[in-house]
Amino acid sequence: MMSGSILYAPNVHTGGGLVLLRNLLGAWPDKGHRTAFLDARARAQLNVPAGVRTHWVCPTIASRLNGECKLRAASEPGDLLLCFHGLPPLLPNRARVVVFLQNRNLLGLNPLSAFSARTGLRLALERFLSARARHRVAEYLVQTPTMARQLSTWYGPGCPPVRVLPFADHFPAPPNDLPATWDFVYVADGEAMKNHGRLLQAWQLLAEQGFRPSLALTLGSRDSALLARIDEMRVRFALNVVNLGHLPRDDVLKLYLQARALIFPSTSESFGLPLIEAGRLNLPIVASELDFVRDVCAPVQTFDPLSAVSIARAVKRFLGAQEALVNVGDAAAFWTALKTGDLAARAAP
Repeated sequence: MMSGSILYAPNVHTGGGLVLLRNLLGAWPDKGHRTAFLDARARAQLNVPAGVRTHWVCPTIASRLNGECKLRAASEPGDLLLCFHGLPPLLPNRARVVVFLQNRNLLGLNPLSAFSARTGLRLALERFLSARARHRVAEYLVQTPTMARQLSTWYGPGCPPVRVLPFADHFPAPPNDLPATWDFVYVADGEAMKNHGRLLQAWQLLAEQGFRPSLALTLGSRDSALLARIDEMRVRFALNVVNLGHLPRDDVLKLYLQARALIFPSTSESFGLPLIEAGRLNLPIVASELDFVRDVCAPVQTFDPLSAVSIARAVKRFLGAQEALVNVGDAAAFWTALKTGDLAARAAP
């Protein structure tokens, strides 16, 4: 029997992972038998190639366990098993197991306290399973050199091969005839690592200095607490911030063309798909000065993502505004200011 390939992707049903999964399915070579285990929530958004035997996995414990049992039964020696959801199979498997790791949170690099109780509990379980079953992995695939280093450190001695193998779809650029509606856009959900809190603090600082650049966000219904905070700050500080809601992929691409820049204050990414997309559309990028950013793009301005002041300064630099520097005088000017209370005393020429 000709060896085949198995694509195992339960829980991949939204965000950048879904975009990449669509690409992967569309380019799946028609060689040998092909079997896919896919998330039932993404059924309407995926086009599975003809000839692929497909199992739809629901987001329940019973369905996931059933999927694991079916995965084990479907795997034969010589098959390639690509675990696209980032976790090794929970049961022993006869295929060659390759894990495509695109979730940095599985490496324990972000504290669980940064997430909601429900998300933190799920992540704790996934981290346990990832470590417990990692001996079954023949090879890891990641998308950036930064992720490769972090994965090797997490695994420790005996780490299997780790290959940097990024990919993204080569989408046709939409017609660039849209007006620049927004100064900045931030395409991201409301997870803690996306750093919306400090981005809002930066917009508050800008407003206090008389700058009110427009900012478009793409937060979904799951981010209700963050949306409430945005509404409160928008009213309190007259911020020019609008949430457009979760957008379909084509609308995201159009949104890039309606902006002057992508701002990306995330503190942790395994890839950063919006950085790739913005770069391909020649949209200027203002982003965190972190390794994962430099892996995939060349931002026009960078900042410390842990400092709202730094974010605000980068925004002002991009907009061409001058930043006032501290006035450094000499010791004589210091004594003069101390005695007279003149804080603006200048150094003697």
